[in-house]
Amino acid sequence: MADITRRPGWRHLRSTPTAHIRHHRGGKLVHDGQGLSFWFRPLTAALSEVPVGDRELTMAFHARTADHQNVSVQATVTYRVADPALAAARLDFSIDPDTGTWRGAPLEQLGTLLTETAQQHALDVLARMPLSDVPADGIATVRDRIAAGLGTEPRLPATGIEVVAVRVMAVRPEAEVERALRTPARELIQQEADRATYERRAVAVERERAIAENELASQIELARREEQLVEQRGANARREAEEGAAADKVRTRAEAERTVELAEAEAARSVTLARAEAQAAREVGQARAEAQTAWLRAHADVDVAILHALTGTRLAENLPHIDSVTISPDVLTGLLARLGGEGGGGAGGGGARG
Repeated sequence: MADITRRPGWRHLRSTPTAHIRHHRGGKLVHDGQGLSFWFRPLTAALSEVPVGDRELTMAFHARTADHQNVSVQATVTYRVADPALAAARLDFSIDPDTGTWRGAPLEQLGTLLTETAQQHALDVLARMPLSDVPADGIATVRDRIAAGLGTEPRLPATGIEVVAVRVMAVRPEAEVERALRTPARELIQQEADRATYERRAVAVERERAIAENELASQIELARREEQLVEQRGANARREAEEGAAADKVRTRAEAERTVELAEAEAARSVTLARAEAQAAREVGQARAEAQTAWLRAHADVDVAILHALTGTRLAENLPHIDSVTISPDVLTGLLARLGGEGGGGAGGGGARG
């Protein structure tokens, strides 16, 4: 929409680059072009604004197939005004000089023209197509037919309209019919999925079997090696036992021989010691006997009083050291009486021997 600035008796128009402005004054074309900006008098000016940029027209309609099934079509047509002068001559693109808005609805007229033309060609092609072909070929077929029909439609070039592109987003049957059509495909997909699942399970079972066989083979090999190890350990233990027994036998024999030798040497030493001790005992006994005999022989002819004196001396030698001796009269009297008795008896005995 053009931007109109109002001044007393004057107006200023400023358009966009995608808008084609045609200004007539007194039946003559004064301004003609895109993105114009100019002053004009509202009472003498006739203005029209034709959009020349690409515009998209979205349409949705229903059609019927060859087997009398309803389908819905969603499409978009991109178009543009290729000849603004021709479009302005055929359609009412005039604008209000005070507000810059269209006085009519030219874009709605273009939309109606394009929609009716596109629907005519889409209905025609779908009426010759069975419903079973719609999901696979419907979109491409309808798109090509609409594009070809709009390209050959004489009213569009006569209005200055050029179709840029045609897009068909969907050609769908009713919901119940669509579910019915999906069922075989869904069943086929489910069967393929089940088959893939079964194959995957079979592969997994085969791999598990191979793994189990490998584990079993590994366990068998391990058991065989353990058996060899046990046998080798047993052989080593027997060899060690035999060698230990032989060593113990040799050691026992050596210890026995050494014990016998030690016993013999101890016995010989004991015999020698016993003989020596016996010889010494005999010699000591003989020496004691000879000394006793000599002692007795030496004292045989000695007077008894001398012997008593010697006995007292010997006794005195063996007594502990005495600093002083106190003799009471009673002890002295008894001692003298004993000495007198022993002397008389000795004298008497001597007189009797004489």
